Amino acid sequence: MGTPQGSPGRGGLGFLVLLLLLSPVRVLPQMCVWYGECGVASGDKRYNCAYDGPPIALPEDGYDLMQELCPGLFFGNVSTCCDVHQLQTLKNNLQLPLQFLSRCPSCFYNLINLFCELTCSPNQSDFLNVTSTIPYYDPVSKENKSSITELQYFIGDRFANAMYNACKDVEAPSSNVKALGLLCGKDVKDCNATNWIEYMFSKDNGQTPFSIIPIFSDVPVHGMNPMNNATKGCNESMDDSTGPCSCQDCSIVCGPKPQPPPLPPPWLLFGLDAVYVIMWISYMGFLLIFFALVFGVWCYRRRHFVSEYTPIDSNVAFSVSSHRDNGNITCGERLGERFENGLRMTFTSWGAFCVRNPRPVILFSVVFIAMCCSGFVYIKATTNPVDLWSAPSSQARKEKEYFDTHFGPFFRTEQVIIQAPKSHPDTYSPYPSGEDVPFGPPLTKDILHQVLDLQDAIVNITASYDNETVMLKDICLAPLAPYNNNCTILSVLNYFQNSHSVLDHTVGDEFFVYADYHTHFLYCVRAPASLNDTSLLHDPCLGTFGGPVFPWLVLGGYDDDNYNNATALVITFPVNNYYNDSKKLMKALAWEKEFINFLKNYNNSNLTISFSAERSIEDEINRESNSDVSVVLISYIVMFLYISIALGHIQSCRRLLVDSKISLGIAGILIVLSSVACSIGIFSYFGIPLTLIVIEVIPFLVLAIGVDNIFIMVQTLQRDERLQGETLDKQIGRVLGDVAPSMFLSSFSETVAFFLGTLSTMPAVRTFSLFAGMAVLIDFLLQVTCFVSLLGLDIKRQESNRLDILCCIKSSEEMSGVQRSENMLFLFFKNFFSPYLLKDWMRPIVIAVFVGILSFSAAVMHNVEIGLDQSLSMPDDSYVIDYFSHISKYLHAGPPVYFVLEEGHNYTTLEGQNMVCGGTGCNNDSLVQQIFNAAEIGSYTRIGYAPSSWIDDYFDWVKPQSSCCRVYNTTGQFCNASVSDPSCTRCRPLTPEGKQRPQGEDFMTFLPMFLSDNPNPRCGKGGHAAYNSAVNFINNKTEVGATYFMTYHTVLKTSSDFIDAMRKARIIADNITETMGIKEKNYRVFPYSVFYVFYEQYLTIVHDAIFNLCISLGSIFLVTMVLLGFEVWAAVVVSITIAMIIVNMFGVMWLWGISLNAVSLVNLVMSCGIAVEFCSHVTRAFTISTKGSRVERAEEALSHMGSSVFSGITLTKFGGIVVLAFSKSQIFKIFYFRMYLAMVVLGATHGLIFLPVLLSYIGPSVNKAKTRAAQERTRGTERERLLYF
Repeated sequence: MGTPQGSPGRGGLGFLVLLLLLSPVRVLPQMCVWYGECGVASGDKRYNCAYDGPPIALPEDGYDLMQELCPGLFFGNVSTCCDVHQLQTLKNNLQLPLQFLSRCPSCFYNLINLFCELTCSPNQSDFLNVTSTIPYYDPVSKENKSSITELQYFIGDRFANAMYNACKDVEAPSSNVKALGLLCGKDVKDCNATNWIEYMFSKDNGQTPFSIIPIFSDVPVHGMNPMNNATKGCNESMDDSTGPCSCQDCSIVCGPKPQPPPLPPPWLLFGLDAVYVIMWISYMGFLLIFFALVFGVWCYRRRHFVSEYTPIDSNVAFSVSSHRDNGNITCGERLGERFENGLRMTFTSWGAFCVRNPRPVILFSVVFIAMCCSGFVYIKATTNPVDLWSAPSSQARKEKEYFDTHFGPFFRTEQVIIQAPKSHPDTYSPYPSGEDVPFGPPLTKDILHQVLDLQDAIVNITASYDNETVMLKDICLAPLAPYNNNCTILSVLNYFQNSHSVLDHTVGDEFFVYADYHTHFLYCVRAPASLNDTSLLHDPCLGTFGGPVFPWLVLGGYDDDNYNNATALVITFPVNNYYNDSKKLMKALAWEKEFINFLKNYNNSNLTISFSAERSIEDEINRESNSDVSVVLISYIVMFLYISIALGHIQSCRRLLVDSKISLGIAGILIVLSSVACSIGIFSYFGIPLTLIVIEVIPFLVLAIGVDNIFIMVQTLQRDERLQGETLDKQIGRVLGDVAPSMFLSSFSETVAFFLGTLSTMPAVRTFSLFAGMAVLIDFLLQVTCFVSLLGLDIKRQESNRLDILCCIKSSEEMSGVQRSENMLFLFFKNFFSPYLLKDWMRPIVIAVFVGILSFSAAVMHNVEIGLDQSLSMPDDSYVIDYFSHISKYLHAGPPVYFVLEEGHNYTTLEGQNMVCGGTGCNNDSLVQQIFNAAEIGSYTRIGYAPSSWIDDYFDWVKPQSSCCRVYNTTGQFCNASVSDPSCTRCRPLTPEGKQRPQGEDFMTFLPMFLSDNPNPRCGKGGHAAYNSAVNFINNKTEVGATYFMTYHTVLKTSSDFIDAMRKARIIADNITETMGIKEKNYRVFPYSVFYVFYEQYLTIVHDAIFNLCISLGSIFLVTMVLLGFEVWAAVVVSITIAMIIVNMFGVMWLWGISLNAVSLVNLVMSCGIAVEFCSHVTRAFTISTKGSRVERAEEALSHMGSSVFSGITLTKFGGIVVLAFSKSQIFKIFYFRMYLAMVVLGATHGLIFLPVLLSYIGPSVNKAKTRAAQERTRGTERERLLYF
């Protein structure tokens, strides 16, 4: 290559200077318009010297710079219109666009072409026209020169548009925005070719020393030939060593924008919901067939019989609805009778024993209860929401553990949402021209100052823990520590460095304000990572903590991207979380407590604030539990009073204190509560923690089951008449033999159902089932032991005319023995309710109504919503409710989501890098590209923004053209771009090989430097703030382990939004794993967000609900079949009725707006247990009845058991449930009051109305073996009459 020639002569220079001073210069073709630098414009920025001579040969020490920056001009003797200083200035000025645009080589090629032609082209005079100069005296050469202060640059429209089109899609990975958003001075959607170039050449951008006025034309203008060099499209390769831009940075490489799949069409029939139509048709078909059969049977009966109730001989005849007892007894009937008789005899003997030996039995029971309750010393309660709702073996829990272990736990969030209700919108008029810009009420300067005062006060909150002072600075997230210890505060005030003086910074004169906080705000929301705004203020936008503050995180209530219209400010204080350091965690909790107290007491009439700390939800749930203790206690007291009073049957007013059974009722209640305490104590021994659901739900459940058994036992004894010569112990034993099998049936089926419920993967359901099953079992055991003994003692007290409670005092009212009595409720059921319900015309109506209700519930159950609105878990008066309301109203970004690539991937090979990165040469289906594609259709995928990609920023940072990656040539240590030291040299050589991505050892050598580099004006790509925790090193920093790529979900408001976001993120991650070809290896890609552990249960809750309810129904069927003496059909009828109750519960949930979640699923499982109580006793009474027809047997069963079931469960529960309606807790009102009321009403109506009618139609036939055995037992006794009342 030739050497530079000598300098041209300088004749006529004085005349030229004079001409430049007097008028705009018209330079000759093929000549320069400037050469060299002269005069300081501002700071370190200098003017160029006017020069109208031919190009000058470049000195050899500028060859490397020319080859690096403008290789298109590096030919011949390298004669140019720029010197080495100008080349160095060009390099420095190109650092910022280089860092953001070089990821798309053809984009940067076009951009650098624009600046090289401007700075050094030997043909400058063709397209540059100097319009203004000022004189300059050069103190070195002692010459008078001219400094150019304004210049016209004629640029071809074709070139400008081609350059813009090549660059418009380029991403800025660390900021989740388009690079032009940082380089255009406008929002990306408002940026185009002309205003981008105008902005880059404007003196107001803070980088250009003098004004360059671009004039766009493809044809000569005023004798000037516009610069219209050849360009490269983003889909073209710049040279043989580089490929086209990536799909992420060039939409035409990708092809058409991805489209979300169409929503599945709704299933319709006749234009209506298909399920509604099918259920309606099914119901109509059922009614048609059912009433046809009923009418046919009625006609047949009218022809052959007078009535179903025609008097018939009780020992011989049976009606048309049953078999005659004239056949042989089958093997199954005999087996059932023997099993039934075995249970009866066992319980008869046991009951007599307990009555004869009350003291040992009661003592043993008390000792057993005390032993079980001693486990209370090991009691643990789970309040951590993660443990409550997420199983340790669940996918989300494992992924959370992986994330916390490799990257540290997700930070704790303290957030304040601020409005200014008394402030009015402000209008900003830009100087010198431009449309007025409206500013929302909270963005007035006065309000911002007040908000900054509040923010400073929060920063200065002082807490105390373990005699240590705790402030925000001690616990906050400081990403650049220890170089920069400023806390991360995501606030609009961080655009002003949290400073009152910066907020007040203005530039203007006595007439006009040229720039103020409005100007700075409008710039920063477009370029939050900028270190120098382009207004006259030249203030930085980057937060004091070293990272960008994205406007969608700190502003709320704006429309589209018009951030200036914000109606709310959001301030977020991320606080470090601690994986296994309880002391540091307690410090954070102590500070959060003071934070909450401060904001609760904060008073500023101009500001309306809502707030939440990380501990807020847990605190409010605990407060809610404590505040609801009184409501729950009142509920139980109401039930206790009713039970104590209703158990007794008062013969007369004078015997009130003798016949009452208050002490027995209290004893029964204590037994029920003792069974709950025993269950808790036993499992506490084994280290199984309590949950809120166990404490609140199980006493209610066991009280329902236990009290029902108490009523059945006591009221059956009250209705019984002691046989001649029968002692008290034998009478109670006989009564227990009659009723205990029924109690055993219900209790054992519930116990088995609950224990099988522990197969559920949901912790809340599993824990409830475990404690409930044990409590029900112990309750039954205590009732047939301790309570029977207490019942015997109470009868003895009554027979000896001693007062209830004051048993030492004897009544003066004498009565010989305890008389057989029938209370009013029993008589009502026997004489009115049962006969009326089972009339021929009433039964079809009952069936039609109940099947109609079932059809309705089945039609709507698929519309029951899934999830749990967070606000429902808060008390009515909680400050967090306002916060939840404002989140959904104002926030514009969802929670952050991290796509984690597990340890095992090889980042040092080209193939491994291409699988992950999103820049030039990367796969079109790489990890980053697929997340980017998902963000393009965010309304479907719930991914809001392109991901922050550490690997792409690293590749831009390490490029030799950049000034970011430098090392000291003596020590090899990293040298920050802000350091001016001649010993700092490029990390990689400026050669074709050096320009390639680092691989192998090079990759690992420079990566730690990138992750420790703080962003600065000369290098905005430093990865310390953005990616310090994103890369996990292993094997002493010789390999990359797990890494993550962060983005944000779209705004998520409802439970269904959160569930859908998690589901879609997992689909995206699974697809990435598949396309990367790592499915068969030991690592994968998975998404992680802080809410996943709470919402994962809803992905499978429908399956879990079906599984748990089917398990419960199946176990109830099996136990009922066995304990009814292998009565298969009776077990089927019970199971059908319980299934109807469950389906109708779903109907009530839809009608009453109760969603399906862990709490409601626990209640549904519990309703299975309570439904057994309503159904099993009546069904067993039906199977052992020896009446002639099904109708008579149903009537007998309902008469004897109906009153006990109604008074034992329905009335007891109803009083307690009504009290729950007055709870402050929304979750109590919705999930306990509404669901408990529904299960009691549905259970009572199905068990006491529908079931007897169903049994009267399709109940099992009389077991002939049981009938004959009953006749043999009672023949010749007074009870023979009672069997056929």
